Amino acid sequence: MELARNVVIFFSVLAGLFSFFFHLLSLRIKNGIKRRLPPSPWGLPILGHFHMLGDLPHRNLHRLAKKYGPIMSIRLGQVPTIVISSSEWAELILKTHDVVFASRPKNQAADWTLYGQRDLVFAQYGSYWRNIRKLCTIELLSRSKAELFKPMRREELLNLVELMKNASDSQSTIDVSAKVESLVEDMTYRMVLGFKDDRFNIRPSIQEHVVLVGAFNLADYFPCLRVLDLQGLGRRMKACHNVLDEFLEKFIDEHLRDAKELQVQHHRDFIDVMLSLMESNNTREMHLELDHIKAILMNMLAAGMDSSSTAIEWVIIELIKHPRVMKLVQEELETVVGLDRMVEESDLIKLSYLKLVIMESMRIHPINPMLVPHESTDDITINGYFIAKKSIVLINIWAIGRDPNVWSSNAEEFYPERFVDMNIDIHGQNFQFIPFGSGRRKCPGLHLGFTVVHHVVAQMVHCFNFELPNGMLPHDLDMTDKFGLTLKRANHLVAIPTYRLRN
Repeated sequence: MELARNVVIFFSVLAGLFSFFFHLLSLRIKNGIKRRLPPSPWGLPILGHFHMLGDLPHRNLHRLAKKYGPIMSIRLGQVPTIVISSSEWAELILKTHDVVFASRPKNQAADWTLYGQRDLVFAQYGSYWRNIRKLCTIELLSRSKAELFKPMRREELLNLVELMKNASDSQSTIDVSAKVESLVEDMTYRMVLGFKDDRFNIRPSIQEHVVLVGAFNLADYFPCLRVLDLQGLGRRMKACHNVLDEFLEKFIDEHLRDAKELQVQHHRDFIDVMLSLMESNNTREMHLELDHIKAILMNMLAAGMDSSSTAIEWVIIELIKHPRVMKLVQEELETVVGLDRMVEESDLIKLSYLKLVIMESMRIHPINPMLVPHESTDDITINGYFIAKKSIVLINIWAIGRDPNVWSSNAEEFYPERFVDMNIDIHGQNFQFIPFGSGRRKCPGLHLGFTVVHHVVAQMVHCFNFELPNGMLPHDLDMTDKFGLTLKRANHLVAIPTYRLRN
């Protein structure tokens, strides 16, 4: 049995190598002399430039872009890949030629954990994607839905304040990162699933899912190696999928049972809406089955739990690290809100300096450092450079946010005032700052996501001062990041809160 398995592996690898060299030969013939590729560093045979990515690809590709330019061609195994590192080229890809680059490449992790990429984020461009985007926008991510969920978000935030107030009374050290993650998890449960449920702790599995879909997986670039699972990612994908699938099955079954017992057509939450559509709308344009619903729910849970908490944590850390900025934020809060009450969402529009602080944090620490990869659906030549069909396009917004041609010589510094005279917002029209992407694949939940981040940060720094433990000074804070689909901090923030309000 072992011998047979080894023979299968050997011939799989051999077939893959023949396929790879034939692919390179066909590309060379097809491209010919007239087709000019973007500049490229020297790569290795077969491996291409995979070895240059390292543990922090956003940083390593930024370093290479300084030498090879804002559009760079690399090869990851059999896959031609284009790396974009300037706002001008981002605009060409995401706006001028958006329709050519609106699709997504195949991703083994998304195939496993998102049910064949039937979700909103990784689904390939087409009528199915357009319909589920419309569904998600109307039923969960619209401004009217955000308003509907406001009392729930307020309740969960007050629970966090009370918990931190108790820690303040006893001068206890708390894991701020974990508290924020727990808060956002509870908010997400209630918005997406209709209620909190303490029977399951799926946050670790959601975080594992985000890591896996954001990883540079050899099997995505060398399909012949998938059977070997050299990085062990395949085993992790299956384990992650099993946990999350069981969780989703239970919640969907409960919704189906409740709907049957009540015998009433009601839309209590997002799952109810999709189940209703599954039963009544089996059209060619949008045919929903349970796997489609699970995949879409995975997007909502991951975006809610992981993206928002990551953004909030970075803002809090930057405020603690920069006491000058923290003082200005708290002075604005005292002027707008006062020390006799907590922050309400209706106050947010008046907190203009805090908005600049959040935008500056998202510039330095973008939630998705290279956005979700795009894929070209046709051959195209832009400004003399040829980009082949089925090329992966990586938009390195971590690098764009540090471009000295846009942000001046202090691009590496945290300085919120830089936005005062720039007339830039978060909606993806200003390509030097696209934290939620732009074009057709722009994040449809940006309004809700930014509202959550804005309110949570405002409430936390209005209600509390934060002292670092063990005599640590703000400039001693470790700002090391950890690459993934989201750019998380490598270590949790731990601090001692002190309550500021009079009541």
